[in-house]
Amino acid sequence: MNILIINGSPHLKGNTSIALSEMQKIFESEGVETQTLNIGNKAIRGCISCSSCKKNGKCVFDDEVNKAAPLFEKADALIVASPVYYASANATLVAFLDRLFYSTSFNKTMKVGTSVVVARRGGLSSTFDELNKYFTICGMPVASSQYWNSVHGCTPGEAAEDAEGLQTMRTLARNIIFLVKSIQLGKEKFGLPKTEAWQGTNFIR
Repeated sequence: MNILIINGSPHLKGNTSIALSEMQKIFESEGVETQTLNIGNKAIRGCISCSSCKKNGKCVFDDEVNKAAPLFEKADALIVASPVYYASANATLVAFLDRLFYSTSFNKTMKVGTSVVVARRGGLSSTFDELNKYFTICGMPVASSQYWNSVHGCTPGEAAEDAEGLQTMRTLARNIIFLVKSIQLGKEKFGLPKTEAWQGTNFIR
């Protein structure tokens, strides 16, 4: 089992990292291989809809997105974590995910996806919803926990005081492991769900 973790916070030792570290404890105890990419402090521009990736198999901007693409293809699960800014995710992370999902053509069906969000107080559920849309548009089951996947914290280190939030992270990690294992068994016995040829519908004639 291989899990790719994307940390969208610009603060490498911030509250988002505390939330992810709580999950890492469970992964390590279960012998699960993980790799973390810290992209929150990188210079990552947004998609320009040039469609170069459709011709060349990678994004025209050769940065962290193209480095992450083969890791994403290999991974059984993807965890995306972000601090909350104005009731939404870090703009750098959004630019990264827009380009990562759009420029990669490999089949993402039944890769497990989950988002983790951290805020001082509000905007958690809207950011959680925003990030989960990347998974649900491409057949990735979304892992859940005992509560929405969120932790509260403002000043550095404050997230360590959110006992319920950290428990939510541990439960989430266990659920991810279970879901990945269950999907692997399902693939072996039943294979992937039947697919149909895509039927696109435009509303402008």
